Amino acid sequence: MEIKIFEERYRDDMIFMILEAKDALGRIPRLNEDLLDVFGNYILNGNMFWVVIDDNDRVIGSIGTKIISSNEMWLKRLYVKSTMKRKGIGTKLYKKAEEFAIQKGIDKIYVRFSRDYVEAHKFYPSIGFVETAPYEMVKFLK
Repeated sequence: MEIKIFEERYRDDMIFMILEAKDALGRIPRLNEDLLDVFGNYILNGNMFWVVIDDNDRVIGSIGTKIISSNEMWLKRLYVKSTMKRKGIGTKLYKKAEEFAIQKGIDKIYVRFSRDYVEAHKFYPSIGFVETAPYEMVKFLK
């Protein structure tokens, strides 16, 4: 398992993994348009997007960042393949995004998720996030 900065060759596999993860949560999978152009929507704007690759060069996780001010950032598209959950992959992805935030001088990281993402309700508080509104949380880094 390896965390890599997104490469275009992983795009379709990443999209499939995210749609599969949504399906496993009982959601109707729909494509998030930003994933069709990860470089344009994330990396070229000074943000980042990482994927986790397994030993077969398949995408099993993803996370992106969206800086909104000099000290604030949103987490985007944190997904882990449904059969690979509870193995520390989400935490490792989050740590990668937090390291990036610290390098950029960010001290607040926000996350928003749907009501039916029940795992998110447990995961984010376990890594230090606190609720600010229903289905929205923040973590203070300093």
